[in-house]
Amino acid sequence: MTHPAYGSLRSVTPLASVLLADNPSPMTLEGTNTWVLRAPGVEECVVVDPGEDDLAHLERVAAQGPVALVLVTHRHPDHAGGARRFSELTGAPVRALDGSLVLGSEALGEGDVVAAAGVELRVVTTPGHTSDSVSFLLDGPDAAEVVLTGDTILGRGTTVIAHPDGSLGPYLDSLHRLADLAPGIAVLPGHGPELPDAAAVARVYLAHREQRLEQVRAAVATLGVDVTARQVVELVYADVDEALWPAAEWSVRAQLEYLRQ
Repeated sequence: MTHPAYGSLRSVTPLASVLLADNPSPMTLEGTNTWVLRAPGVEECVVVDPGEDDLAHLERVAAQGPVALVLVTHRHPDHAGGARRFSELTGAPVRALDGSLVLGSEALGEGDVVAAAGVELRVVTTPGHTSDSVSFLLDGPDAAEVVLTGDTILGRGTTVIAHPDGSLGPYLDSLHRLADLAPGIAVLPGHGPELPDAAAVARVYLAHREQRLEQVRAAVATLGVDVTARQVVELVYADVDEALWPAAEWSVRAQLEYLRQ
């Protein structure tokens, strides 16, 4: 799927459009996806992940219509860094699992149903990438049609476990929750293109994590129990771009902690 040019709103489903932030990097892929949700014919919208504190991007998002509500999938600055300024621009309240991000409303909780702009979103707590990561099931006329996953599932590649805030055990549990979704629920990710089937992707992620765990186990067996995360990365991630090794170290620390527990 081809991403739109920066600043160009692209419709993905009848209820969801995406506006790409101009913050590409090895970690953010093409940039952060800011999602704009509304029912057909409704003027107001819900914004998910306004992005970094980038005034140009925030103003482009604000121009998409009156903003009824802002939702944040997790605390990382490329998703939530601009939330306060965006709330000031639009007057919209901000809701997140992390209470420190909440403005003019209340924190999100597992199973909450958020209704605004003619749409309903069900909150699914999916910790692991960070401790406060949540996903949102966007309901259509009959059942959930898409799930907004933040960084729990990406549109391309795999997710970093941002240790120590992130943790592998909860992340595996979150992937199992997503793997149990009904077939055909599309993924609207925090980075990268949308994907057609969340449950299928979650199963691929689970298989990848188990493969990586086996590689880390083998590295510990070879290098000893006092091996460092960097040493494991140099062995296990030798085929990965070295620009991604610092992020890989986060995941390896999480894997080592998981294995030692």
